[in-house]
Amino acid sequence: MASCQPSAQSEGQSPQPSTSGYPPEAVVDEESPGPSAPFVDPCPLPQSRGRKRDIESDEETAPEANDIWVVETLSGLKMKLKRQRLSSVLPEHHEAFNRLLEDPVIKRFLAWDKDLRVSDKYLLSMVIAYFSRAGLFSWQYQRIHFFLALYLANDMEEDNQAPKQAIFSFLYGKNRSQRPLFHKLRLQFIRSMGWRTRVSREECEEIQAFDPDLWVWGRDRTLIP
Repeated sequence: MASCQPSAQSEGQSPQPSTSGYPPEAVVDEESPGPSAPFVDPCPLPQSRGRKRDIESDEETAPEANDIWVVETLSGLKMKLKRQRLSSVLPEHHEAFNRLLEDPVIKRFLAWDKDLRVSDKYLLSMVIAYFSRAGLFSWQYQRIHFFLALYLANDMEEDNQAPKQAIFSFLYGKNRSQRPLFHKLRLQFIRSMGWRTRVSREECEEIQAFDPDLWVWGRDRTLIP
């Protein structure tokens, strides 16, 4: 995890002139480590085998309105800046997620997914990221929101879309009449996030680092024989 230097400086601020009378030259580093930018009104993720995006090469994203610039190095008249994205994930979003892990239906679902095709640690990290963007109070997140977020994470990341269909069986049993409502709620959930469905590798790892001993972060697909 990249850490923000104490002497953070926004893009809009001008560096102080040097004693020589010439302003330092700013060299902008377009790398963007750190968590993703926060949402105001309410996009895919690292991956291992069978995923749309390689976990080892997260695509570079365009600067966000809420990015900040931090001073990485200062040498003579040259100052190197690095773009740092602010995280919208708060402790209450982790608390909501942890509370839902105790839901009996969710517990059965996670126990069923032994091969981690639908719910490995990165997909579950995305659930927390989506909670942080959807704009609800932490106590408002219920079972349906967990599965909406997990379904969307699979939409974004997985090549094989068949396993996620098991979500319907755990939510509704054999009743197929509720599926159109689920998809309507999914669209509303995406809209509440301002259509920001991409989650970077850095944000997933930041989310996991908040409570590294949480048991679900052991759901590593790459460790399955």
